[in-house]
Amino acid sequence: MNSYGTTVFAHLFGLLALILLLVWLLHYREGIEYDSENPFRVFNVHPFLMFFGFIFLVGQAILAYQTVPGRHETLKILHMTLHLIAIILGIVGICAAFKFHDMVNFEDVYSLHSWIGIGTFCLFGLQWLFGLAFMLQGTGQSRAAMAPWHVAGGRALFFMAICAALTGLMERYTMLKLLPHQRESHLINFTGLAILLFGVFVDMAIGFGRFA
Repeated sequence: MNSYGTTVFAHLFGLLALILLLVWLLHYREGIEYDSENPFRVFNVHPFLMFFGFIFLVGQAILAYQTVPGRHETLKILHMTLHLIAIILGIVGICAAFKFHDMVNFEDVYSLHSWIGIGTFCLFGLQWLFGLAFMLQGTGQSRAAMAPWHVAGGRALFFMAICAALTGLMERYTMLKLLPHQRESHLINFTGLAILLFGVFVDMAIGFGRFA
């Protein structure tokens, strides 16, 4: 398997995770609407945007920079732009979770999922700001010195985001008190596996791309 094959698999699992997530939220969980008076429709904005708006777009930004042929400067701009869109949509997704907590009088930032998620998102924002600073002001030598740290940090944060998504799915599974044999529980499990495999193949594509 090469960079092209792993990139194809990354896209396939990313799209599969998105489809399964939409089936879960629209068919089993009442739909997605930020301004709804139904708190559960508001909450559903959170998992949708944190995967599609954040994790999926971050994965696309990584793949675009590492595997798409093109001018280096153009790819950097595309990479930074996709990350910025992901940050904006991620903020909306996090706000949806806080809004849901306010609507149902839940405590904020009480779980391992929320700790990992908030920490990852804050570090991701700092990573983006440092990357922007070096793109605009850094010298060629400083950029070359920082590049391995930027790549390693980005990969670590990407998997931290996936970890947050998986712990979030399990937290929701527990709160809904689903039985193991129910179709919805299987759907949540397959969604989690697809998200994990999306991350694995994005990371593999980076590895093959760097040695191509």
